[in-house]
Amino acid sequence: MSLSSCCRSSLAGFMLVVMVICGTVDGFYLPGLAPVNYCRQSEMQKSCKSEVVLYVNRLNTEESVIPYEYHHFDFCPIDEANSPVENLGQVVFGERIRPGPYKIDFLEQKTCEKACTRYYVGGDPESDRRLMILKKGMSLNYQHHWIVDNMPVTWCYPLDNDRQYCSTGFPMGCLVRRHPDGDEGCMVNPSYNRAGYYYPFNHVDLTITFHSGATEEWGVAFKQNGGRIISVKVVPSSINHKNPDQPDCSSKEPIEIPSTALPNGQKMNITYTYSVHFVQNNTIKWSSRWDYILESMPHTNIQWFSILNSLVIVLFLSGMVAMIMLRTLHKDIARYNQMDSGEDAQEEFGWKLVHGDVFRPPRKGMLLSVLLGSGVQVFCMSLVTLAFACLGFLSPANRGALMTCAMVLFVLLGTPAGYVSARIYKSFGGIKWKSNVLLTSMLSPGIVFGLFFVMNLILWSKGSSGAVPFSTLIALLALWFGVSVPLTFVGAYFGFRKRSLEHPVRTNQIPRQIPDQSIYTQPIPGIIMGGVLPFGCIFIQLFFILNSLWSSQMYYMFGFLFLVFLILVITCSETTILLCYFHLCAEDYHWWWRSFLTSGFTAVYLFIYCCHYFATKLQIEDAASTFLYFGYTLIMVFLFFLLTGSIGFFACFWFIRKIYSVVKVD
Repeated sequence: MSLSSCCRSSLAGFMLVVMVICGTVDGFYLPGLAPVNYCRQSEMQKSCKSEVVLYVNRLNTEESVIPYEYHHFDFCPIDEANSPVENLGQVVFGERIRPGPYKIDFLEQKTCEKACTRYYVGGDPESDRRLMILKKGMSLNYQHHWIVDNMPVTWCYPLDNDRQYCSTGFPMGCLVRRHPDGDEGCMVNPSYNRAGYYYPFNHVDLTITFHSGATEEWGVAFKQNGGRIISVKVVPSSINHKNPDQPDCSSKEPIEIPSTALPNGQKMNITYTYSVHFVQNNTIKWSSRWDYILESMPHTNIQWFSILNSLVIVLFLSGMVAMIMLRTLHKDIARYNQMDSGEDAQEEFGWKLVHGDVFRPPRKGMLLSVLLGSGVQVFCMSLVTLAFACLGFLSPANRGALMTCAMVLFVLLGTPAGYVSARIYKSFGGIKWKSNVLLTSMLSPGIVFGLFFVMNLILWSKGSSGAVPFSTLIALLALWFGVSVPLTFVGAYFGFRKRSLEHPVRTNQIPRQIPDQSIYTQPIPGIIMGGVLPFGCIFIQLFFILNSLWSSQMYYMFGFLFLVFLILVITCSETTILLCYFHLCAEDYHWWWRSFLTSGFTAVYLFIYCCHYFATKLQIEDAASTFLYFGYTLIMVFLFFLLTGSIGFFACFWFIRKIYSVVKVD
């Protein structure tokens, strides 16, 4: 069985398993969730709910990588005992979904309903601490993320181009900073403009839009008193309720908290209130309720145009490279075979001259085979995950499903990793099979887990919701050592039992001397040039992926991402083959590591782009967030290095075996 057939058979066997696992994870949202029917309390039916539960999620900001749970800030107390169970992906991403303090019943309008009142006394250490945390959150522009009926509660506001943008988060308050041209006002309300003061948003106006219609089961009564929620929008504001027992939401006076500490003995209170309005809209279907969020996202039209433009350019360049390679190789092979069949013996030249050394085992063959095995594991994981995402199983509505599916796939795909690593290492003449299996199962996952654990310690020290609980770390270690490592041993067992790969030409005992190389055929310039074209086909998608990771924007164009992934595979393969052909023509037969590093160097450009994104798009200043950003970036870059490097190696491996099998060699 060849390497490609092994990977295909492993994928076919695991796809059904992973689909079952991802579909049965004990999580808050599941693929294929049916719509929830709501109705008025007086019209309660068997499959109809009257209580509309509002869930609160973690708070985050673009000015810091450290998220916090809802109870970290001094908001209204919540009952965490009834919190839904998060799946593995949600826990790793730091999502902490809890029932909110706001009570909502379907079709019951509420005006200026009190949720709670928080009291502060100047000079009291506990009050000063709670108020300081609240002010720090407002100064860093931390955002609420609420959920109703599996839909994000959105805050919609106009943009400069007369368009409306609906954000899935809204600020917990704002700090008016002093500006050289005058005092800045809050984005929510420009009248909040007193410099040096904080304005906490203690009142929210919730507008719940629902779709109603008669059904065969409930008839006209459901049409009048029931429906399905299609959107929930919020308008936050700051109101100074002077009497906490009788809040007055008609007041225009906001709460102003000075940047300095409260004087000793001075009392202050913040009363949290909310209003709920229900609006019926039968023109929007329940199945289309996400459209207004996705269509209002900035740069959506630019993204479509840029992606199409990038794909056309990359396809054109890939076609040109393929055409040049095919025409040149056809002439070379025809000329070599014509020379061998002629009567006059002529001296060999070009890439045929190094046929006795081209399959000479490389230095550090153990490390190369281990990296290739892990690269195949990452490639298969990425391919299947993107396929599931294109089918709709990993949509934004299924929170945490993308990460859960990717992690489960990586664990289950230990078998092809062990098989590929063992077969490549055996073809190098290696005999230390125990070391090969252990390194394949430990090296790359160990690097990723080590970086993840160090960053988790920082999040723990900050009390962040992004810190993975100790029990989850134990579960991850159990998946690694209890599932992935044994599967890697199984794959390596079958790999070492197979016969060694037979190369089309024999290897000479004495290595041939490599002549002096020109600048463009030397290893380092070739490797640096090799990553440019593959990076060119992903950098547009990369911008939106980074936005979804660090700016809380939703990524949903998995169809285009899958297409870009295929283009990346083609581009890495053709670029590596082209440069490898040039090096062989220059009589340089050291292609093993060079083929891996040529396409793998795309990860270096990825890291440079992430640094550019950090410097130009984010406002992160504290050291902990900077360390966390680059720590997570290193994990992403390392996995991308394994992915692209393996693609380039196997493309070059197939190419060299192909060309040396069709020429006549004595």
